[in-house]
Amino acid sequence: MTQLTLFTAPKPFTNPHIALIQRNAIRSWLQLGSEVEVLLLGDEEGMTEEAEQLGVCHIKEIKRNVSGTPLISSLFDAGRQQNSSSILAYVNTDILLFPDFLSTAQATLAQTKRFLLVGQRWDLEVTRELDFSAGWQERLKQECAEKGSLHKPTGSDYFIYPRECFDSIPDFAIGRAGWDNWMIYQSRLKGWKTIDASSEIQIIHQNHDYSHLPGGQAHYHLPETDENIRLAGGRRTIFNLPDASFVIHQGQIKPARWSGKRLLREIEIFPLITFKSYFLAEIMHLILHPRKLWAAIRARFTGRNSKQE
Repeated sequence: MTQLTLFTAPKPFTNPHIALIQRNAIRSWLQLGSEVEVLLLGDEEGMTEEAEQLGVCHIKEIKRNVSGTPLISSLFDAGRQQNSSSILAYVNTDILLFPDFLSTAQATLAQTKRFLLVGQRWDLEVTRELDFSAGWQERLKQECAEKGSLHKPTGSDYFIYPRECFDSIPDFAIGRAGWDNWMIYQSRLKGWKTIDASSEIQIIHQNHDYSHLPGGQAHYHLPETDENIRLAGGRRTIFNLPDASFVIHQGQIKPARWSGKRLLREIEIFPLITFKSYFLAEIMHLILHPRKLWAAIRARFTGRNSKQE
């Protein structure tokens, strides 16, 4: 019986390296066993052939914005409608997974019914087709320990959640910044357990360039990122992994540890997640970041625009 449905929106399979790492990723997901279903969403070039070759479900009909970029809302709707799994997960198609992905999701659902699991990734250069014969997990983890690097806790490459959550999502553009931050913000806003699973779930990101994006630019430089942030509600909704209020360790959900930095951050976001007041959140942000406050005051009196971060 399928317990977890894992869905993704691959890039076109036209670039040899992108095709290679996407194929590696999907094959690693298939190693999770019969309890996991894999869905490929979209009609990018080469996807139909890859889905047939890998033996996974493929859904072509995905809504897009005016630029032709698939919409997160449509992807998440398709991921939910095509199955009855108790747990859903969106994963970027360059991410290698291990069995701890499923076991941690199951352990979390056994303890709480509303949650979001996110976590840090490891970055690794992968330029070959991976060998998934016996012992592949140990070999790959050893290679990552020797040659990989832990990515900073910004951006998220997977989201695990029960099917009752995230049933309504703005029309974000996939592959652009902002929407993944909104996922963490929304979970905190709803009062769900927002859990950093970095100590339980190891994921490996296969490095790649940005040649698949317009002009080869990083996604955070594109106009669609600005639109994503607007749809999210503004820059105060840009939450990152340190904003998770819980962790899972040795299968148990626990409150995240307090620190001076975390205390200040919780004070900063308190008006937003408690009173749902963006105005008060802006004021609190400026109070806690006096340099930005001074810049805003100067801009007001000099007539210059000051773009808040």
